This record gives sequence, C-alpha cells and structure tokens, in this order.
Amino acid sequence: MIISWNTTNACNMYCEHCYRDAGCKADEELNTAEAKTLLTQIAKAGFKIMIFSGGEPLMRSDIVELVAYATRLGLRSVFGTNGTLITEEMAVKLKAAGAMGMGISLDSMDKEKHNKFRKFAGAWEGAVRGMRNCRKVGLPFQIHTTVMDWNQHELEAITDFAVEEGAVAHHFFFLVPTGRAKTIETESLRAHAYEDVLTRIMKKQQQVDIELKPTCAPQFIRIASQMGVKTRFRRGCLAGNAYCIISPRGKVQPCAYLNMELGDVRKTPFDEIWKNSEVLNKLRTFDFKGGCGKCEYKKACGGCRARAAYYHGGDYMAEEPWCLYRGREGQY
Repeated sequence: MIISWNTTNACNMYCEHCYRDAGCKADEELNTAEAKTLLTQIAKAGFKIMIFSGGEPLMRSDIVELVAYATRLGLRSVFGTNGTLITEEMAVKLKAAGAMGMGISLDSMDKEKHNKFRKFAGAWEGAVRGMRNCRKVGLPFQIHTTVMDWNQHELEAITDFAVEEGAVAHHFFFLVPTGRAKTIETESLRAHAYEDVLTRIMKKQQQVDIELKPTCAPQFIRIASQMGVKTRFRRGCLAGNAYCIISPRGKVQPCAYLNMELGDVRKTPFDEIWKNSEVLNKLRTFDFKGGCGKCEYKKACGGCRARAAYYHGGDYMAEEPWCLYRGREGQY
C-alpha cells in the first residue's frame, strides 16, 4: 500500500500541469506535530510506502525530521520532487534520515522545452544536478516524466538517459486534467496514441534493466500481459484500494487527480477515514460502468478513475475514455 502526502503547496516552480496549483504556501498547512500524528495514523492503517510530495517537499524546513520520524514508524519514505533543491548536503541528510528514493521530474531531453513546461529557468540543469548529487551519496533516484503530445516521441531517449545517469527506474505520468492541467487538456494523449505509447514503453522494458512504470495509464497491465512482458506490478489504478493522497491542509482524496474531499485528518484520524469512507469503499467494489465494468481486466487494470470522472461529469465509476480494448475478443 502506498500513500502520498502533499507536504506543502509552496513550490519554486509554476508548472503548467500542476494538479495542486502549487506556488505559494497555503494557509493552515499541517505543522510538524500534526504531520507526525498523521504519519502515525498512516502506519496504523497499514501503509508501507510514504511519498513526500508537494508543491516542492524540500521547501518544508522540517522535512528531514519528518522523514526520520516516518522511518522510525517503519514507513518506506520516498519523494516526488523537481530535484533542484537536492544539494549534496541535503541528499546526505535525507539518506541518513532513512529516505529510500527520490523521484525527480524530467519531461524532455530538450532543456528549453522542460524549462518552459516548468516555467523555471535552469529547471533541467537543476534536476540533473539533483540526480547526480543523489548518485554521489548513494541515495537511489528515479526519473518521473509527464507524458504529453509534444514529448511522446522522446520517451525512450529519456529512459536511455535515466540508465546513463544511474536511475533505478523511469516512471511515466499520463496527464489527467486536474488543477492547472485543465488549461492544457488538449495536449494530453487520446486513445490510439495512448495505446501506442504504452506499447512502446512495454517494448522498451524488454530492452533495459531499470523499472519502467506508467502511472495514470492502468491499461499497461493489460498490455504487458498481452505482450508477455514481466512486471512486478499487478494492479493499474490503485485509487481507494491501495492508494490515496492527503493535501497540505490534511484533506483526504482518493488520488491526486480526483479532487474529492473525503475527510479532514484534523477532525477524524486518517486510519478511520481510510476504513470508513463511502467513496473509497465504493471504489473497492470494482462495480464500474460501461466497458470497464465488462472487461476481464477490470480488477487488474481498473481504468483511470480520475480520467473517468473528468470526462463523465464527475462519475468516478464510469468507463475510462481513452481505452481501445473492448473485451475478451480482443476487438479494438
């Protein structure tokens, strides 16, 4: 089980696709004591992997302290970061505190394209410098790439770069129109391109030793199975079943891209929200509609629940819109 906590809304960038609309620190973000209480409740709920995300999580002054606390609770601490604040000194501190891995964003091999997307001069150079600082001190890192229509042709090249730099994995995040990403919805992949890119990623997985994983593209489970590609992943969309996210103010959501508040950890312990939420329990039924409900891969794939909600008027149990597969006959 994996959980993500947006530790802060503060960020040194203003990325076009940010689901949290990050930039400035939000009012009433969880303080250190509240964060430790939350981490305790997360461990109690049975979660094992703790993602510290943002905004930019390294902008929290207590982040090393919180990682150390999570480690003592038995949580495996990893990060989602733009990488620019990972100095060698910070990498040393995070590793000593028990951080197990850093997910660093890199969206293009073209520095100018990456910097424009991130709206930050020097973002590309800063991300790569952060990777190299991690490698220097022995802190594992992986590359995170947001997949768009304008960078889909260079995904394999970014994977090759990840291998060259010593990354342990390359994860691909398929755009879901949430937050600022609504303004660039037209740049997201549609069904045929979506299927093609996932197939290419699975082919590339057969050629490299590092882990490749699409995120918010759960059909990769079906495609990997059809291609005979070995992967340690057994589930596509984890929302409500083995994953959820918590905002900087302590609001619980099924996933980063399903902007539905299910509870407030300041009012109700997180482990109780996780157990009792009506929405989370509905997601656990797999009682999906349309093609997703009829598909033999529904429990392995699940369809992207956030994308279903966006394109079906908020119905998170609806059919995934960008899937070509239509059942056991293999018709597309």
